[in-house]
Amino acid sequence: MSVETDTARTANRQIARAAGTVMAAFVLSNLIGLIRGILIMRRYGTGAEMEAFNTANRLAETLFNLVAGGALASAFVPTFTGFLAKKDNAGAWRLASSIANIVLIILTVVSALSAIFAPQIVQYLLAPGFVDEPETFKLAVDLLRVILPSVVIFGISGLLMGVLNANQVFLYPALAPSMYSLGIIFGVLALSPGMGIFGLAWGTVLGAALHLLVQLPSLVRLKFVYRPMLGLNNPSVHEVGRLMLPRLFGAGIVQLNFWVNTNLASRQPEGSLTSITTAFTLMMMPQALIAQTIAIASLPTFSAQVALGKLDEMRSSLASTMRAVLLLSMPSSVGLVLLREPIIRLLYQGGRFGDRSTEMVAWALLWYAAGLVGHCVVEIVSRAFYALHDTKTPVVIGVIAMSLNIGFSLLFASVFMSSGWMPHGGLALANSLATGLEMAALLMIMRRRLSGLQGADIFNAVWKGLSACAVMAAVLILWMSWSVFLPAWVVTLGGLILGVVVYGGLLVILKTKEVGILWGTISKKFLNRMP
Repeated sequence: MSVETDTARTANRQIARAAGTVMAAFVLSNLIGLIRGILIMRRYGTGAEMEAFNTANRLAETLFNLVAGGALASAFVPTFTGFLAKKDNAGAWRLASSIANIVLIILTVVSALSAIFAPQIVQYLLAPGFVDEPETFKLAVDLLRVILPSVVIFGISGLLMGVLNANQVFLYPALAPSMYSLGIIFGVLALSPGMGIFGLAWGTVLGAALHLLVQLPSLVRLKFVYRPMLGLNNPSVHEVGRLMLPRLFGAGIVQLNFWVNTNLASRQPEGSLTSITTAFTLMMMPQALIAQTIAIASLPTFSAQVALGKLDEMRSSLASTMRAVLLLSMPSSVGLVLLREPIIRLLYQGGRFGDRSTEMVAWALLWYAAGLVGHCVVEIVSRAFYALHDTKTPVVIGVIAMSLNIGFSLLFASVFMSSGWMPHGGLALANSLATGLEMAALLMIMRRRLSGLQGADIFNAVWKGLSACAVMAAVLILWMSWSVFLPAWVVTLGGLILGVVVYGGLLVILKTKEVGILWGTISKKFLNRMP
């Protein structure tokens, strides 16, 4: 039986409040992102232009994630939070200035070199299958050169997100992805009619700029003091570098998997690359709402608990967070699997996105959705390791898992093709299986590290969630068979409502602890606002 201290409960409420703020902003971001995806897919479909754009965008995303995305945040936030927890604001701002300057220099140099060697990168690394299609190859190279400036902008913006989150400022960093989508939407609507697919590329650069600008007012309010320094002799800079190196290596392995998928998909039937890209994006929408919001909100709290030596409180906070993530991700996975085709038909079908495109994206989403729970849990548990200043363990496990992913990709693509199935589904299945194995390994190690994870409470939440999911799945299957001739929007909306009502109702009937906590929080807020 677990016992929570008052300070642990306070920390959990702090995470819940912050997660609520981030989740609200992420809901908006996902809605705008959906509109962005709809406009892009209906204008370009899964044809050669979109294949070229996704290839070019892959390098930009890789550079961002390697240098300024998750790798930097996981190393920077715990170190920066340590200064804040000890009330050393001057030291915190010196560290932020140094890291910002280093990131700016590195990304500028790497982006410039990538622009120079863009043809070789596309030909030998990203999409060798395009060599036999000269127009698509040249288009991918030209688009890559247009998109690369966004990497530098995103680098600084990604660091600012870490600074603001460490200061418990979550709203504007969480709104930044919405601004990115708005820039792309402007590119599709205003620039593409005259510039074609290059309008989408320039919209990407504009979106990166908006991603940065929306965060600057919050930074000013924190009275950030910028210093033109590198701080190469600063021990805290060394600490960030020490923590970042293994994470950088791990992120590199993850990105290598995306490159392998891009490489393999470029050799498969046209539309395969865009299909796995679109399906992965759809799967990541609930993952962002569920796991990324909670992970962003929890990392500063976990880090502060570790900095103050309160590991018992961290264990309690992590277990509580895990239960919430599992109860939300399990029905989301089932819902995506069963409703995938009407969802895709409703969102994207139209213009150049026809029945064949729907079929290809739905096939990839089937296998990606099966791995949603794994992606969500890995997101949370990895942040707990980062808070413990241990970036090595999740990286080692991630390297093993992603190495398996590469092998699985080659194996499953071949098996799917020999079975007469669309081979790009094998790439999605490989990702889900590898992520599931990664989740299992990280949980076992974290359980030993913290001398337990309140396993009885987690198991209690899981069996109730699985029971509710089983009933929900049966109801959705009946709904799908009955509504087969209804419009896609009716099938999708009806399925979502049925799923939420059945799953939520069963959790209430089963007296799930987390539902009671949520209802108590909502009731308390409502009562406090009453006159």
